Amino acid sequence: MPVPRTRHLWAMAAAVVVLTVTAPATTASAADATALREVLFVANNWDGTADVIKSSGDLAKIGRINVIPDKDARMAAINADPIKWIYFMAIRNSVGEGHDQFADDMYSTPDGKSVVVSRPSFADVVSIDLATGSINWRFPVSGYRADHMAVSPDGTRVAVSASTANTVHVLNIDTGKQLGSFATGDKPHENIFTKDGKYIWNMAIGDVNTDSDAPWLDWTKGDRHITVVDATTYKQVKTIDMRDKLNAIGLTDYSDAVRPAVFSPDESKLYFQVSFFNGFFEYDVATDKITRTKTLPKNPATSDDRTTMVNDSRHHGISMSPDGSKLCVAGTMDDYATVVNRTTLQEGPLVPASKPYWATVSGDGKSCVVSESGADQVTAIDFATGQKTVSVPVGDHPQRVRLGHVAADWTSPSS
Repeated sequence: MPVPRTRHLWAMAAAVVVLTVTAPATTASAADATALREVLFVANNWDGTADVIKSSGDLAKIGRINVIPDKDARMAAINADPIKWIYFMAIRNSVGEGHDQFADDMYSTPDGKSVVVSRPSFADVVSIDLATGSINWRFPVSGYRADHMAVSPDGTRVAVSASTANTVHVLNIDTGKQLGSFATGDKPHENIFTKDGKYIWNMAIGDVNTDSDAPWLDWTKGDRHITVVDATTYKQVKTIDMRDKLNAIGLTDYSDAVRPAVFSPDESKLYFQVSFFNGFFEYDVATDKITRTKTLPKNPATSDDRTTMVNDSRHHGISMSPDGSKLCVAGTMDDYATVVNRTTLQEGPLVPASKPYWATVSGDGKSCVVSESGADQVTAIDFATGQKTVSVPVGDHPQRVRLGHVAADWTSPSS
């Protein structure tokens, strides 16, 4: 049927209007992108710094940020409050392995002007001005310890686990104002926003700093489950208890404490690690079942005594190549990292690494980047070959490594 002439003219006019309105926005967006530089932020947990390195290639160091510029004020407040002091010392002597935890997780703001950091020992989240090194805002979390974070796909919200309060706070990344919060299982840990920004998945890991690690004492570790919430209302959508899923496949002695996890690109599968296990699981979201188990090699030098595994995390760190074909696993207590074919679950070379504690993806998507907390360096492993390409030194006990942005001409703050 032919289109009436009047309708055709209206369509042409609408197209002209759309082009006129959207062209300036596109130009501005391109200019903004040009003014920014993609980088990797490396959180050095024990010395309270963040190294800023190139996001790809040789991972060369660009600068460093002090994430505890207010240390004296924070310590004065802790020392003045007996309860805060007790928790501060408990963190140092348990999960901190004799060290204070000053930089757990971090994300930059979309404009590259600030970086937001969770500080476990100070039980807070702060925003730090990347130009001056000063604090823009501070949010004390509920309870006495801050942990892993996640940023929304649009970069406007950050979710942080308050591990001793069984709570996740969701904050405006620019102002630090709380937008909402939700209850979790015991000791909330990892947070993941779905790529459409509609949901937040939180993994509660229970008490990882006790020695009641034998399978028959697993019940002492607390209530561990995944909590899925609506990312607008922060109301619970569902909970997922991996205990039943593990029991269904005969793994009754395995921990159900879900540690780091990563979705497949279409978010139909979740790949996750659990306490004490040298490997990972594949979980089908639609059928609510564990569909595959991958056991990775043991390091002969690694003790099977569960009480020797730092914070119960035998393997801690998992990422996926952008095309979804490869997984990268940090074999924390086994001192290696490896790339795994997602289709066959065949691992590649075991790349020696000293207590690797996190795995992420380089800016160009070609490499897995792991933090070697035992060697104070980060190492890139090529997804295609499974071979190490480069290692670069960073600060004391690197853990989380996150992609972000700084100004194109950024240098370390003088302060």
